[in-house]
Amino acid sequence: MAGLWDAALRGEAAVRRAALAAVDAALLEGVLMRTEAEPNASDVVSYAPFTLLPSAVPSALFRQAYAVQQDFNLLVDAISQDREFLERALASTVKVDDFTARLFRIHLQVLEEGLAQSVFLGINRSDYMFDCGVPGVPALKQIEINTIAASFGGLASRTAAVHGRVLKELGMAEEASRLLPNNPSEGLASGIAKAWELYGSQSAVVMFLVEEVQRNIFDQRCVENELWNRNIRVIRKRFRDVFERGSLDEARRLYMDGQEVAVVYYREGYVPTNYNQQNWEARLLLERSRAVKCPDIATQLAGTKKVQQELSRPGTLEKLLPGRTEAIARIRATFAGLYSLDVGEEGDKIAATAIANPDQFVLKPQREGGGNNLYGEELRQVLEKIKDSPERTSYILMDKIQPQPTRNYLLRAHSPLKASECISELGIFGVYVRQGKELVMNEAAGHLLRTKAVEHADGGVAAGVAVLDTPYLVPSSPGSGAAALISTFPGV
Repeated sequence: MAGLWDAALRGEAAVRRAALAAVDAALLEGVLMRTEAEPNASDVVSYAPFTLLPSAVPSALFRQAYAVQQDFNLLVDAISQDREFLERALASTVKVDDFTARLFRIHLQVLEEGLAQSVFLGINRSDYMFDCGVPGVPALKQIEINTIAASFGGLASRTAAVHGRVLKELGMAEEASRLLPNNPSEGLASGIAKAWELYGSQSAVVMFLVEEVQRNIFDQRCVENELWNRNIRVIRKRFRDVFERGSLDEARRLYMDGQEVAVVYYREGYVPTNYNQQNWEARLLLERSRAVKCPDIATQLAGTKKVQQELSRPGTLEKLLPGRTEAIARIRATFAGLYSLDVGEEGDKIAATAIANPDQFVLKPQREGGGNNLYGEELRQVLEKIKDSPERTSYILMDKIQPQPTRNYLLRAHSPLKASECISELGIFGVYVRQGKELVMNEAAGHLLRTKAVEHADGGVAAGVAVLDTPYLVPSSPGSGAAALISTFPGV
């Protein structure tokens, strides 16, 4: 498949020259990760993997993704407040998936005790691919929405500058000027800062809850620095720190090492391996507190795959967003086919269909992070094994999206430089803040483009499969030609 930049990359010398400039630009701009050998040390670091050149994104689909983000913010917030919907949607899942069940039990316990939290902060990322399965104009289809620890907003804020430098190196200064402005770091920090302000204590801190292994620390530091620039103190703690030294006072204010915590920003806690018994106890302590959790546990549950599938049922969006006809239409237009595997005739039928046609579907478990989904023959084997078991209800099925591959170079440290057939995934960051029942902030906060070679079915940047990228808007209509590139997207 031809690439957008083939004319500029004729000859091995041009490619190697551009790659050298790209790597130096990434280091200069701070597009960094710690190394696998020393994941908790910053004295030796490397550049985060990224594409040599920006990837073409249809302009109409890019605009559509931004336009619907505030609607998705409203939807996630509505789900998090609807106990009955969450109970009904997750009823089958909690019977077979212990991780979701334990989250749900904490959710119910906190509700029964009475919420101490009055300010709610949501930071999510809605991820899409461009479906070319039906001849004609590509369609924007949602892969998932991440409601906890949505990453790479920090590094995405710095990636466009790298690609601008490479385009200039190749003599394309005009094309470089068309790259979109993008600063998710500032957008995410503005939401955290608003929640901190509404909490109402100038001396309280923001606590980043972080993993034991912190390779992606610089992505977090980008957001952290935005908060320090606002004179908001930030501390970084792990679950075990909370268990050992966290406490609540009589008003359920949260304290860590004697400091009152206004906001807990989770960059941890989204997969079962993040938890042992002490960590579960720490999570409960956090959820019982008055501190603003991002996300609170109900919002984490709102991002589960089972909830995503339930939202596609007729009438569900109308119940969650009453009277918002236009928002519902925008949301529904992004849905791919989603199917329940609950025990019963409906689940039996879709399981049989997927077993017979495994290349048409994706099997998705209730897990965040890349590398969990099943495709093709592996999907068929797993479904064959669990088709008559309640275990199948811990999964959902989704239609497999058919993107159009393009050619690019994926730059990774210590890896050979070679052209790859690639597909991309666009994420839009959303931020909202609610005080009581009043929504005081609702914004799209920037974007993230990730690209991977077509031979990798699943996995993101942190999983070592996808790389960071920058969108380059091109006309959406067939036959327009990639040369007729449009100007900077307004309003981002």
